[in-house]
Amino acid sequence: MRSELYIDGKWVSPVKGGTFDIINPATEEVIHKAAAAGADDVDLAVKAARRAFDTDGWPKLPGRERARYLRAIANGIRARQEEIVRLEVIDNGKPLPEADWDVTDAAGCFDFYADLAEQLDNNPEEPITLADARFTSKAVKEPIGVAGAIIPWNYPLLMAAWKVAPALAAGCTVVLKPAELTSLTALELAAVADEAKLPAGVLNIVTGAGSVAGQAIIDHKGVDKLAFTGSGPVGSKIMAAAARDIKRVSLELGGKSPFVVFDDADIEKAVEWIMFGIFWNQGQVCSATSRVLVQERIYDNLMARLVEETKKITIGNGLDDGVLLGPLVSKRQYEQVLAAIEAARAAGATVAYGGQRPEGFEKGYYLQPTILTDVPLESDAWREEIFGPVVCVRPFSTEEEAIELANDSRYGLAAAVMSQDDVRAERVAAAFRAGIVWINCSQPTFTEAPWGGYKESGIGRELGRWGLENYLETKQITKYVSEDPWGWYIKSTEKA
Repeated sequence: MRSELYIDGKWVSPVKGGTFDIINPATEEVIHKAAAAGADDVDLAVKAARRAFDTDGWPKLPGRERARYLRAIANGIRARQEEIVRLEVIDNGKPLPEADWDVTDAAGCFDFYADLAEQLDNNPEEPITLADARFTSKAVKEPIGVAGAIIPWNYPLLMAAWKVAPALAAGCTVVLKPAELTSLTALELAAVADEAKLPAGVLNIVTGAGSVAGQAIIDHKGVDKLAFTGSGPVGSKIMAAAARDIKRVSLELGGKSPFVVFDDADIEKAVEWIMFGIFWNQGQVCSATSRVLVQERIYDNLMARLVEETKKITIGNGLDDGVLLGPLVSKRQYEQVLAAIEAARAAGATVAYGGQRPEGFEKGYYLQPTILTDVPLESDAWREEIFGPVVCVRPFSTEEEAIELANDSRYGLAAAVMSQDDVRAERVAAAFRAGIVWINCSQPTFTEAPWGGYKESGIGRELGRWGLENYLETKQITKYVSEDPWGWYIKSTEKA
């Protein structure tokens, strides 16, 4: 495990020293100490990224050359997959099969954007037809510049890939700050990039507190673009801070996503997707379908099966075989989720199952998967993101009621619907006010498709070609091609 910052192609100690503890959420043990970057370190990282962009020629490389580095990073991740997966588990707490899936996706993300980097060579400019034939015009895409990327703790390596891969593909340089709780695999990404001989300054990784290192990135005038994934309140502060320098901003924020299950749905399939939609990654997923609406006719039967299957989930250390629900990421997160459950009880909700520490777990931030019913519509449990393995379930009568309840939220990240009636499913999907909609499933995410939300769930889109466009500016180049004088000020030319 690495204990230094990665700045300008070198492993360096913080200018003013300082470390912070890395805690295994399964055991509550301190397993490592990471470097705590300060504003001076961020300044060095931004200056290195600035030089790599402005002077050293990273954005001038053909896309196929940048693609070569991206593929080398993808292959480097795969070559060390087992090691990286284990680090993800002991750092974040998620079960090993989930971590393995995440790391595989991260490598695939670099491959995907390598392909798009090559396509930039094939489509360097777009001709524009003008009404005035005396001019020609074209639009070209150029990288924004230095990107400051700040990522969350729920998908440590994958969220790094979602930002670093498209930024590098576009020709940007990057200063990345991973979440303080989960810094280990981001540092391994730096090691992989170093082994791939990525030019110095193109990727810089600074670990430390968001209030210090993160704030320094946000405030630095050498940063052209801020890319953030995390909570709404922090996203709002970043947006306000970016306005001072008119920095480009993309924000992927929270959600309280609905899942509508109609009475013609297969109950067994519905229960499986409801569980996957809220218990995957311990419910620490911004798009988690945590508000489940079930049509009245099947409500009782579905609830009985949901409780029955939820009881069977194996809880434990993510490194142990068969575990499908690990600990929450930190003591603070654990306490916040417990407090949210207690607040729901106080507001009148019923705990149909779970809601407490499982038996036999004296250490670790473990929590039973939790099902809440009778949740008041105005309560925080129904309206606010809990970010834990807690699902709220309520019945509905009509399609119109379901859509109204689903859309009654300040968030709009994701939504899901289950029905064997394809016409109805498509109709409801179209009615959802959300950026990501699933039909007869919940949570599958593909690098090729856009990711992002409506309303307070964010600004911009990641993944797919939309993720690349996050890091590109559009330039108009117009040329006067007529042989005739313009003749606005000088009407004619006198011959001597």
